[in-house]
Amino acid sequence: MTHDTALPLPTTADFPVLWPVPTRWEDNDHYGHVNNVTYYSYFDTAVNGWLMATTGLDIRTLPAIGVVAETRCTYVRELTFPDLLQVGVKIEKLGNRSIVYSLAIFRVSGAESTLAAVGRFVHVYVDAQTRTPVTIPPEIRAAAAQLVMTPA
Repeated sequence: MTHDTALPLPTTADFPVLWPVPTRWEDNDHYGHVNNVTYYSYFDTAVNGWLMATTGLDIRTLPAIGVVAETRCTYVRELTFPDLLQVGVKIEKLGNRSIVYSLAIFRVSGAESTLAAVGRFVHVYVDAQTRTPVTIPPEIRAAAAQLVMTPA
């Protein structure tokens, strides 16, 4: 696999949150590694798990919910069951109605973490009933503000 060597690959130190996500037996595909679509599930689990833990709320019950408008994943190394993972979470942009997350999946082995994938996740907030765009709920905004990246 080749990667753009002009861009440095992230490490765990680049993320204020490292959310634990174990692989599951069912994550492996016919080829013996975690199927590509499962990486998106790891991103989703980390973002929403972190939001719920940080706000202390069941975010599914808020009047506005974050729906995924964009995802991206660049695969660096394969994963397999029973790998233990950490998903790095930080925020690229905190807008009025959307949040852009920068994510990375790391395989954890003892004290070492190895990068397996880099991703991006965009949540757009919509009214839970009408699905029309609305401002980010204050509880979500306060939590997200903690993870906003500062320019280098």
